Amino acid sequence: MDSTRRLFCTQAVSSLLASRLFGQSSLAGGSSIRPNVAAIDHDRILSAADRYLKQTPAPITEFHGGGSPGSAHDFYSDPEEQPNAFVAHRDSLFALGHIVPALTSAYVITKDERYAKHAVLHLQEWFVTPETAMVPSLQFAQVAAGAKTGRPEGVIEGLPLVEIAQCVPFLSNSEALTPATLDTITRWFTSYLDWLNTSRTAGLARDMHDHNGSSWLLQAAASAKLNPKDDSALTTLRHQFRTSTIRAQITSDGNFVHELATPNPYRNTLFNVDLLAGCCELLSTRFESVWDYELQDGPGMRAVIARLFPFIGNRGSWPYRADAAFFSQLPLRRPALLFAARVYNRPEYADLWKTLPADTAPSELDRTFPIRQPLLWVTRPHP
Repeated sequence: MDSTRRLFCTQAVSSLLASRLFGQSSLAGGSSIRPNVAAIDHDRILSAADRYLKQTPAPITEFHGGGSPGSAHDFYSDPEEQPNAFVAHRDSLFALGHIVPALTSAYVITKDERYAKHAVLHLQEWFVTPETAMVPSLQFAQVAAGAKTGRPEGVIEGLPLVEIAQCVPFLSNSEALTPATLDTITRWFTSYLDWLNTSRTAGLARDMHDHNGSSWLLQAAASAKLNPKDDSALTTLRHQFRTSTIRAQITSDGNFVHELATPNPYRNTLFNVDLLAGCCELLSTRFESVWDYELQDGPGMRAVIARLFPFIGNRGSWPYRADAAFFSQLPLRRPALLFAARVYNRPEYADLWKTLPADTAPSELDRTFPIRQPLLWVTRPHP
């Protein structure tokens, strides 16, 4: 079966499943490709933000890893499989990836300066204040015993930086974020992008044909996006997505073959589709949609979403082996569905997105859920 016919059949199955999941009347009437995310997530956002208002910043300088080859300002972690692994920096950065986006989303909804002020306080401690700021690299993430630098797989621990960067344009509308602080934060992410592009460790992560490579691309795109005066980095990343990422990761039937070979194929497939969906959102422009990139033989994000939609709607229909852990807690509310609904004009994707649980529980799942506040992705910051 050629790829065009295969994609048509996949989309037909998706439409049939949608009619069973939501009913024909829903698709004909109440469905929308643009659900009101602010209204849907209102209580969830404010509940989290109000908790985080009471939480003081905890930059990595508060946690000392005895085996770190770097300074107190260098991010450091051990591989998890290592006995007594040091993961305090990783966990602290992941916490920041919850705190700042939730506070920023609450500010977007309410315009209450309390939320913006507290978000900026965390940003200052992590990226501005010389005594506590993190070095803009992950050179020492997942340092194996006896090694002096981290592993390429450690670059994925920087994923929380993506949504933190996404917060900055929204917070720039607040009096809490001064021009000087904004400039320093922007320069931090510019330096981080430079590390992603020049470090051998980061380069090895970039060239991996799975979620590690997608993580590199998403972090690079988020960092580059903060510098609107120079589009050259984003242009390079768009070219990479079109010429390398699609070909290396997506098969003609819309599968991520490298994720299917892992112990948790369902989780990692969903993780990867969210990563690449985030890349498409950040790299697309008014004049060029990365979502529409496809190779001559057909694979692209359209095929991936159509292929996965039935398996997200019904986990039991997953045709491959079940995950080794947390299979029953998935799929969760995948942001890729929300984004793809808008791009491909598929209201059934948004309908399914609305029915799924929005938050993760086990920390291991949390690390494979890269976009926690979709409001910041479907809303434009007002100048």
